[in-house]
Amino acid sequence: MTAIEVSHLSKRFGRTQALRDVRLSVAKGEMVALIGASGSGKSTLIRHLAGLEVGEGTQSRIEIFGRVAQAGGRLGPHAKELRGRVSVIFQQFNLVGRISVLTNVLVGNLGKISRWRGTFGLFNRGEKQAAEAALARVGIPKVAAQRASTLSGGQQQRAAIARTLVQRAEILLADEPIASLDPASARRVMDVLADVNARDGITVIVSLHQVEFARQYCPRTVAMRDGTVIYDGPSSALTNDFLAELYGAAADELVLADTGASHGAPHPAPPPAAALPERHGVLEPA
Repeated sequence: MTAIEVSHLSKRFGRTQALRDVRLSVAKGEMVALIGASGSGKSTLIRHLAGLEVGEGTQSRIEIFGRVAQAGGRLGPHAKELRGRVSVIFQQFNLVGRISVLTNVLVGNLGKISRWRGTFGLFNRGEKQAAEAALARVGIPKVAAQRASTLSGGQQQRAAIARTLVQRAEILLADEPIASLDPASARRVMDVLADVNARDGITVIVSLHQVEFARQYCPRTVAMRDGTVIYDGPSSALTNDFLAELYGAAADELVLADTGASHGAPHPAPPPAAALPERHGVLEPA
């Protein structure tokens, strides 16, 4: 089953062509890395997949699980419902620092409970237990009562993922989730993302600035440059020499010397290229 289908997606901000005729298909349950140098269009694409931006042109279209999220520069009739099936985590964590970590995680229920309960923060015992279980799942069960502002960056990002689990999202979009973290914290966050993908079948698209994490955690990588998809295929093919062919001098931005081995649960090795859909491969830039 196809989770995400993007066709002819373009977007301009002033004189900047942020996206140019992007086409992308992601199957349910895939874990896909989205890489590219600064300004390549990664974050803009994620914002469109999340329904936070709409594309341009009559052919622009995004479908989520076969239903139209947006088309022709307008949100589709099912856009609100589809937003509940998609969760986004950002580099900035987006937690409310003055309230407890548990309450931040409980916010994942807001799309499923009545407005008055959400307004007054009235969560039932079952919802609180589910939030506590989600915190345990991401490895930070003891911080539930702490103010979110007291957590480290890596802990805050894992709390954001716990909120996604409470939301019961079917697609998780992670926009540079490890960009501001030290290598050890980055590995822990990537371990959690890989775990929820493998165990829960959640479709994960993670935007990364360091290609080494894509090689380690994501069987498939989509590479962008100047708003265009220039490669879509197995992460194992992304050698440093190949990156230099794709990006030239800008490839240096994407190569991290050594991220080390994962500290969490083992993640699956990338499948052989033959196991991936035939559509994958190098794409000529527009």
